[in-house]
Amino acid sequence: MTIESLKQHVLDGHLLNEKEALFLASSPDKKALYEAARQITRHFMGNKFDTCSIVNAKSGNCSEDCKWCAQSGHYKTEVTLYPLLPAEECVRHAVHNRQQGIGRFALVTSGKRVSDKEMETITGTIRQIKQQSDIKCCASMGLLTHNQLQKLYDSGVENYHCNIETAPSYFRKLCTTHTTEQKMETIRAARQIGFRICSGGIIGMGETMEQRIEMALFLQQEGILSIPLNMLQPIPGTPLGETPRLSEEEFLTTIALFRFINPNAYLRFSGGRALLSEATQRKALRTGINSAIIGDLLTTIGSKVEADKVLFTSEGYSLTENTDWAQ
Repeated sequence: MTIESLKQHVLDGHLLNEKEALFLASSPDKKALYEAARQITRHFMGNKFDTCSIVNAKSGNCSEDCKWCAQSGHYKTEVTLYPLLPAEECVRHAVHNRQQGIGRFALVTSGKRVSDKEMETITGTIRQIKQQSDIKCCASMGLLTHNQLQKLYDSGVENYHCNIETAPSYFRKLCTTHTTEQKMETIRAARQIGFRICSGGIIGMGETMEQRIEMALFLQQEGILSIPLNMLQPIPGTPLGETPRLSEEEFLTTIALFRFINPNAYLRFSGGRALLSEATQRKALRTGINSAIIGDLLTTIGSKVEADKVLFTSEGYSLTENTDWAQ
């Protein structure tokens, strides 16, 4: 078993298993690993690069106890608290983002799920966005009911986002108020309705490399084709607020493993990218990252759109191709 043989195995259309992924994780030749992942990316995905932006449409006071999250009502953080944003503000954000060339726009809300009353407001907002812009709409609103998901889909939302956050075996150590199984019920319901699914998680929360592989394989088995890879940005006041930062090598190795395991998925730069140097970001783009959330993020500063576009295109990516994935 070698990096080269496993790369060819993937290029020939086969899926990696846990034993093979563990071999790659332990390989000392990181340069060869990253280069093999780059070749897999270009073979399956070409030079297409997907961009999306988000607005924190409802902030804080969340009932869930996720140990990484500034918006949890269980912890004392400096996150700004506010109810659902008015439609005009969300529309303004969407139109502005589209004018900057961003392809997708997501409304993201804190909480286990929005109420039915809030959903009525949200669907009205989505319809206004669709009237004023051709930007593709996404949503991340927690563990919605089937009826709520259907209303959201009917209003014009195409993609539903629900992170599994970490390996199923590790999730209960990070959150006790809901389960991976509940997340998957939501994801499967959304897919049944017709949504494209976006689901990934956060690395650097104390999990092992084996658990990152478990997470990547779980997403592979569920056929997830848009995978946000957040790097933990420790938030003061949360239980993970003092967590040591991942090394560059560990971050890049994780990206390479996710690419080997999910060869035809969009691996998305998400939260925590601001912690990385430009040189490390470029290495990540060469290793397997081929999509990104750009602009400001939920509770942390994101990135400047024009600078990002220069960064992505200078690494050989195109920002103008159709990047819709299978639902």
